[in-house]
Amino acid sequence: CIKCSLYIKIKIGPTQFSNRSDSQSNHLIFVWFQIPQISYASTAPELSDDRRYDFFSRVVPPDSFQAQAMVDIVKLMGWNYVSTVASEGSYGEKGVEAFMQISREAGGICIAQSLKIPHDHKQADFDKIIRQLLETRHARAVIIFAYDEDIRGILNASKRADQVGHFLWIGSDSWGAKNSPIQGLEDAAIGAVTILPKRATIEGFDQYFTSRTLENNRRNVWFAEFWEENFNCKLMSSSKKEDTSRKCTGQERIGTDSKYEQEGKVQFVIDAVYAMAHALHNMQKDLCPDQSGVCGEMEHAGGKKLLKYIRSVNFNGSAGTSVTFNRNGDAPGRYDLFQYQMNINNTPGYKVIGQWIETLQLRINEMQWPNSEMKIPSSVCSLPCKTGQRKKMVKGMPCCWHCEPCDGYQYQFDETSCKLCAYNMHPNANRTGCQPIPIVKLEWHSPWAVIPVFLAMLGIIATTIVMATFIRYNDTPIVRASGRELSYVLLTGIFLCYIITFVMIATPDIAVCSFRRIFLGLGMCISYAALLTKTNRIYRIFEEGKTSVTPPKLISPTSQLAITSSLISVQLLGVLIWFGVDPPNTIIDYDEQKTINPDKARGVLKCDITDLQIICSLGYSILLMVTCTIYAIKTRGVPENFNEAKPIGFTMYTTCIVWLAFIPIFFGTAQSAEKLYIQTTTLTISMNLSASVALGMLYMPKVYVIIFHPELNVQKRKRSFKAVVTAATMSSRLSHKPSDRPNGEAKTELCENVDPNSK
Repeated sequence: CIKCSLYIKIKIGPTQFSNRSDSQSNHLIFVWFQIPQISYASTAPELSDDRRYDFFSRVVPPDSFQAQAMVDIVKLMGWNYVSTVASEGSYGEKGVEAFMQISREAGGICIAQSLKIPHDHKQADFDKIIRQLLETRHARAVIIFAYDEDIRGILNASKRADQVGHFLWIGSDSWGAKNSPIQGLEDAAIGAVTILPKRATIEGFDQYFTSRTLENNRRNVWFAEFWEENFNCKLMSSSKKEDTSRKCTGQERIGTDSKYEQEGKVQFVIDAVYAMAHALHNMQKDLCPDQSGVCGEMEHAGGKKLLKYIRSVNFNGSAGTSVTFNRNGDAPGRYDLFQYQMNINNTPGYKVIGQWIETLQLRINEMQWPNSEMKIPSSVCSLPCKTGQRKKMVKGMPCCWHCEPCDGYQYQFDETSCKLCAYNMHPNANRTGCQPIPIVKLEWHSPWAVIPVFLAMLGIIATTIVMATFIRYNDTPIVRASGRELSYVLLTGIFLCYIITFVMIATPDIAVCSFRRIFLGLGMCISYAALLTKTNRIYRIFEEGKTSVTPPKLISPTSQLAITSSLISVQLLGVLIWFGVDPPNTIIDYDEQKTINPDKARGVLKCDITDLQIICSLGYSILLMVTCTIYAIKTRGVPENFNEAKPIGFTMYTTCIVWLAFIPIFFGTAQSAEKLYIQTTTLTISMNLSASVALGMLYMPKVYVIIFHPELNVQKRKRSFKAVVTAATMSSRLSHKPSDRPNGEAKTELCENVDPNSK
């Protein structure tokens, strides 16, 4: 150092060509400077001399930068499941450790397996490593921090296992762009991505180094060892080299008798020397400004202070790039990225595909992959889940998961969870969201509606014909004998029973729902109130006639209408209370047709009427029906000649059977997806059948006589109440032969034949 007036003795070591594993694993450039007044030793912390200090400066980028570059490559490729292979020793283990640490910090990368190549390895060790790597076949990417011979062993083992092209190798700078690790194994190395610190060939060094001989390079204590390794010979019998017996002549020449390629780290050795020179120069300039050489203050400065000056240098290095150090003493990370691929001449070779200078710059379109794969091969633990599926993570492996479909009414909320749709929604086709459940109602064209509507229309036509006939022949004996007032009331109830079919099928709204509440039980109530009044009157007449000749009270037409009206008013009063407590409204019931398959789920538009409310509305009418049936049973002994008790009885028996069948069907389908249709159809058909039974048994025979046998529709003589009761009593004791029946007395209504004022 001319500026400092110092003589610097430089020793570079240890060498990379040494066959010792500890030296092979050391990628730091250590420089030992011997100065007459003070010594600084980078590798001699054991020296007790107080004037010696331990320090080093790294001009080669550290493993952390290399590992960061590898992590960036893995993430850019979309790989999240990789394995690592390291040569046992400082270099391999620290490199893998740095990669794993940075990948954990970056996230999104899982280590499938981390394997180690032992020092004293055998072929079986490499075969075992390949077998272990194949246990996680999806982890195709393999990070390698290994020496040349270990790389060759791994590639050879992959060929023996017939797995050429399966693994995606990512090699560290120990692989770099060397041919020695892959010589003869080119097919197994195709597609490998390797890293090498940016370097330049130093002009003049090749000429200098190839001219070195044993005679002119005695100052290098390792040169003799290098000579033996390079020329594969022994200099003396005491040589440690045991794999050859050939003796060195000393006339061998580097590059002529052996292969020579400038070592890639020559640039960094030179830069390390210059870094020390610049640091000493700056230190001397600051501490000894007024004198040359080492002053007293510089002599006692210490290694820590010199280290500060080393880390502060900034100059252009031998390759023309800036040489600086960060606060950790590391040089900036600059790497070239290579891929071993087939060139246009169909011969394999390394190709620069990008670089890493703090950030990754990679030309993916120039990359080639094994087995001529066109897309970037995958190296993932689990394939992406399909839409509508969630990830169920594997414990301890954030990159591994099982795909589970979102079932039922769930949709995919995010990658790892499913959520239930709102009660009025169901998942869409790909289960990425929810959509409204379709609304349905009973349509007029539905088979569930066509049948009851058809029956109702027939019933309405028949009821209209009967009512028109009765009105047309209102004063004829048969019409008068049927009890005209109650007959019209009964026919009105029958008509309403048919009309309710249309109200039940109509599209629900507030008006329709109001009519449903009113007419649902009203038609039946009117019908059975009239029939109950009739049967009650017959029963009272004959019961009273057994003990007295005085007619019972309230058997006149006006009284009968009053009784019927009072019975009907109870139903109307209940409906009014219902309106007040719970005003009519429409609802959309999503539970009724919420099937297991959400695609078939439907919301049912209907009136706000529960099954219980329907039964309660019909309950009073059913009570009237049962009471009427009881009276029909009690009056079954009344002679057919004198009353309508038997037709009424048959009507009630049949009606009871209809409604007994209705109840289990109505409640048995409460959980069915077709509940709306089944219950509506069952209810309307039951009401249609009830009305049709009453119409057919009570009025069709009369209409038939009135229209087709008018000769039977004639006035008969009136008899007193006593005569009627006596005749009925005697008739019940005699046989009911047709020849014994008085002509013209058949099927006459008691109330019309009785003259209450007759003596």
